[in-house]
Amino acid sequence: MITVTRINKKNIVINAELIEFVESTPDTIITTTTGKKIIVMDTTEEVIRKVIEYRRLCFPEKRYKPLTEEELEMYNLKA
Repeated sequence: MITVTRINKKNIVINAELIEFVESTPDTIITTTTGKKIIVMDTTEEVIRKVIEYRRLCFPEKRYKPLTEEELEMYNLKA
């Protein structure tokens, strides 16, 4: 589960496993596999970071390393 902020500035927790895609139009819209669309204040990059961190917490035995500079560039997450 990840926490995102809706346009009305209320936090909502969503199941990261159900995210089908995230788009920026310019608002960030998260579409779930159930067809629900959620407009959030978080940027696309922030949502991606949250999903990556969530996945790392789900599989601690994998002992994921921090993202490399190349991975940050690949996912367009360079700050």
